[in-house]
Amino acid sequence: MTSYPTLLQPLDLGFTTLRNRVLMGSMHTGLEDRASDFDKLGAYFAERARGGVGLMVTGGFSPNRSGWFYPFASKLSTNAEARNHRTITDAVHEAGGTIALQLLHAGRYSYHPLSVSASAIKSPINPFRPRALSGRGVRRQIADFANAAALAREAGYDGVEIMGSEGYFINQFLAPRTNKRTDAWGGSPENRRRLAVEIVRETRDAVGDDFIIIYRLSMLDLVEGGQTWEEVVALAKEVEAAGATIINTGIGWHEARVPTIVTSVPRAAFTNVTAKLKPHVDVPVVTSNRINMPQVAEEVLARGDADMVSMARPFLADSEWVLKAESGRSDEINTCIACNQACLDHTFSLKKATCMVNPRAVNETTLNLLPARHAKRIAVVGAGPAGLSAATALAERGHDVELFEAEPEIGGQFDIASKIPGKEEFAETVRYYTKRIERTGVKLRLSTRVTADQLVGYDDVIVATGVTPRVPAIPGIDHPSVLSYVDAVRHGKPVGERVAVIGAGGIGVDVSEFLTHTTSPTVDVDAWRAEWGVTDPADARGGLAKPAPEPSPRTVYLLQRKTSKIGKGLGKTTGWVHRAALKAKRVEQISGVRYDRIDDAGLHISYGKKHEHSRVLDVETIVVCAGQESQRELVDALTERGVRTHVIGGADVAAELDAKRAIDQGTRLAAKL
Repeated sequence: MTSYPTLLQPLDLGFTTLRNRVLMGSMHTGLEDRASDFDKLGAYFAERARGGVGLMVTGGFSPNRSGWFYPFASKLSTNAEARNHRTITDAVHEAGGTIALQLLHAGRYSYHPLSVSASAIKSPINPFRPRALSGRGVRRQIADFANAAALAREAGYDGVEIMGSEGYFINQFLAPRTNKRTDAWGGSPENRRRLAVEIVRETRDAVGDDFIIIYRLSMLDLVEGGQTWEEVVALAKEVEAAGATIINTGIGWHEARVPTIVTSVPRAAFTNVTAKLKPHVDVPVVTSNRINMPQVAEEVLARGDADMVSMARPFLADSEWVLKAESGRSDEINTCIACNQACLDHTFSLKKATCMVNPRAVNETTLNLLPARHAKRIAVVGAGPAGLSAATALAERGHDVELFEAEPEIGGQFDIASKIPGKEEFAETVRYYTKRIERTGVKLRLSTRVTADQLVGYDDVIVATGVTPRVPAIPGIDHPSVLSYVDAVRHGKPVGERVAVIGAGGIGVDVSEFLTHTTSPTVDVDAWRAEWGVTDPADARGGLAKPAPEPSPRTVYLLQRKTSKIGKGLGKTTGWVHRAALKAKRVEQISGVRYDRIDDAGLHISYGKKHEHSRVLDVETIVVCAGQESQRELVDALTERGVRTHVIGGADVAAELDAKRAIDQGTRLAAKL
């Protein structure tokens, strides 16, 4: 018996059967752009095939040059290119997997001057204005999609996914927002969806009946001028009639001002939209977005919202996600916490993607935890992200590992992060490491502040003692109204109704969100939808309504010394969400601040280019988030005693908290020792 009978049930597609209801969604890794990286891409997919995924979809490949993301990015349009893909498909099939290639034309999201679209309307997130295609040009694009699909079959793929959502080329023809044409490809809804339907029809003609065609359909555009629900349903029916095997859910355009995949989005927040479409078609329907654990996926499928679930980033976090679900080991899953720090932030910065909680992702051929030739006795000091990753990876390799932590629980900065509204998922990583410690046999010593003398005798000592909050030199900093962020968040010390937050880096922003919520925004999906203006697509075009956030229970001032815009250094794909949330909560943000003094009247500041303005903030509490300092006291003492010492994480560099670097450092060090 399995705990997930619906999730793990095979899916009969007629000409082939998928082993379960799990689709690994498309995720651009950066290995798609060069054929010389296809052996690495093959290893990446093969590991997930062995991990039990029912059907995988590659990152996007353009059917021609005009659809490139950027010059010389991933493309499939020639026989020579198709032959290179055999490296990928052969690796997947040898591992027992099934894989489809995603065909993605970026349209006006293409970052080059050759971009084309339905109309010559520039995207707000791209400096290049696309050229409006002629009718003949539209026909050429359709033919290129069909050609690319035929080449994908020749390359050994089991199917293709036609990307018709997220605001890309096909979506641009579907929505009045970007389609201002008056010819046969615009104007009426029937004409606007004609491109999508013709692409599916000609693709089916090109590949035959026994080949999977997934159509990624934008069910909720979340932009002004998006599709109506009637248009979405009509498109789904016509796409099915044209030959689609599966319809996958797409949510939101990249330019939408509604978050769809970040940590603060509730789990399975959009499956209701897929459920709304499902009765209108007969082909299997896939739901997506923020489904990251088996129990969530099972609930979604068991209540009939969809026939399959699509997950992309969860398979970066854990390639054995399905196998662990099958074998009753869900508590061992390394959960995707939707941080985006090493995946999407990398992708949109043109860097190779990986995963913050699993640095091996996309590095399968270069980062391996092979059994150690000689087992060592190793001490790890500090059970934050760096120490946890090092200790458990070392133990997996066969070393005898002892992990010392001064606090009564593990997690370090992740334990603090998990208390921030919208970041509760960070607790999943702590849960994962708790189980991994148990499974690997790491000897955990909690509430233990170890000394250098106690560490003499170990073959290696890893110092991962993290950071302490920096105390800025402000007159009156010892005033009773002043708290550190650790006191406010981790220790729950009382905070007044009027609060100044000193420091507007990542921690300052997090603390401001903590102070402006009474409860977690992820607790109630309906409340989250209201906060961001997501409504029933039958009630508003694109499913977009006026946001109605809950008012903040406190007056909050967020201050920084820098004169730059607050939040500038936040993640590329998540920073705007935090900035929008603070604005909605009416947090007053002040840059270029000089902190003059703190006294019973409050916080005295000067601000402006030359600090020409002065002000007294009448606040009850001042929370200090002014950076961190490395805790490295042990390092010199260990070196004096001749102990072989390694320093990682915040103890190594304390600039801005960086769990991505910390976990990567810990894992890579463990692979070498």
